[in-house]
Amino acid sequence: MKVKVIGAGLAGSEAAFQLAERGFEVDLYEQKSVKRHAAFKTDDFAELICSNSLRSDDLYNAVGLLKQEMRILHSLIMEAADLYRIPAGKSLAVDRHGFSEYITRRINEHPNIHVIHEEVTEIDENVPTIIAAGPLCEGKLADEIGRLCGKEFLHFYDAVSPIVEKDSIDFDHAYYKSRYDEESEGDYINCPLTKEEFQEFYDAVINARKIAVHDIDDEKYFEGCMPFEEMARRGYKTLLFGPMKPVGLEHDGIRPYAVVQLRKDNAIDTLYNVVGFQTHLTFGSQEEVLKKIPALRNVSIVRYGVMHRNTYINSPNVLNNKYQFIDHENLFVAGQISGVEGYVESAASGLYAAINMAQYLSGGIKYELGPDTMMGAMASYISDPSISKLQPMNANFGIFRCEFNGPKSEKKKAYTEHALAKVEEYAKLV
Repeated sequence: MKVKVIGAGLAGSEAAFQLAERGFEVDLYEQKSVKRHAAFKTDDFAELICSNSLRSDDLYNAVGLLKQEMRILHSLIMEAADLYRIPAGKSLAVDRHGFSEYITRRINEHPNIHVIHEEVTEIDENVPTIIAAGPLCEGKLADEIGRLCGKEFLHFYDAVSPIVEKDSIDFDHAYYKSRYDEESEGDYINCPLTKEEFQEFYDAVINARKIAVHDIDDEKYFEGCMPFEEMARRGYKTLLFGPMKPVGLEHDGIRPYAVVQLRKDNAIDTLYNVVGFQTHLTFGSQEEVLKKIPALRNVSIVRYGVMHRNTYINSPNVLNNKYQFIDHENLFVAGQISGVEGYVESAASGLYAAINMAQYLSGGIKYELGPDTMMGAMASYISDPSISKLQPMNANFGIFRCEFNGPKSEKKKAYTEHALAKVEEYAKLV
């Protein structure tokens, strides 16, 4: 039996691979080589256009648990991430190019996957399809998804951080350290500022020019990816409690007034991402502002931050907890357009949607993950009919549902052990 997957991002690549591994023939549609959004830089699949971090790898952290659940279910995305990981303290960061190239090769070499490089403009409800078009979906495909939803489309505006050359960093004003890490140098480059230097930096940010955003009446930002200039406009101390927080980054016994952290962006250690500095300032303003930071006075920016619109559907009115359309049983949705937020969450939704599609086509969905697993909790959240206005959501224990009567300090450990046992059992069935 053949299944159509629209989009070869993290969710679509994972979905196509999972279906193919289960013996289904997959037509994977990807338009990048014929029509590429400005946010993308290559034709590779599963391209990471924002940060190169997949966030915490701590097993007792919600996203760390989600990654382990995916490993149990033989996730292609996690296979690539583990192969191409680079040092990033307690986080799982990857060499973005090696990561995407590996996934692209695995997809192209799979005998059950047929990659079709063209734009999809129509969706046939009679053809089993996973829509993983991504949050940058626009044009006729977006109109088609809107037609199928029959509900209001929601949107928010997302921004990405600049990437700089390591050789242009002034290490007379920078040092290596991971937050609270006293045992080694650490994996982050820290650029400290005094109170006076921060004031000069803050004034520059407040007065910097933004890129004009056209054709919108209202700019909406997802709180987890707020442009740093918007944070600054909320108050003088907002950045000091956000991306420039100095806590745990003492150096030579001194805590700086503020710190900008840089995270390695490639395996050969030549490029660094400015952590938490997603932005939509003009390119000239970005350079002016970053050069107010002493360690970055001579910085070379290899990729400026850019602004782009992310789109997602009002899932509680449209999808069930299997990422399946309520009114169109042959159609499933995966990725950020479904209402999940984040690289790992997007890939996990593709994995779970594909397993559910495989079950659906094989006689019905008999086995599912409940909200006492992180993957199931996400699916339950985006399909919760009590939510009137969906806000994109990262994996977190706030949406996790499991009985626990022990001490609070043991809760996350107990949640993790329970969830992994459930997923191990589920993996034997699907």
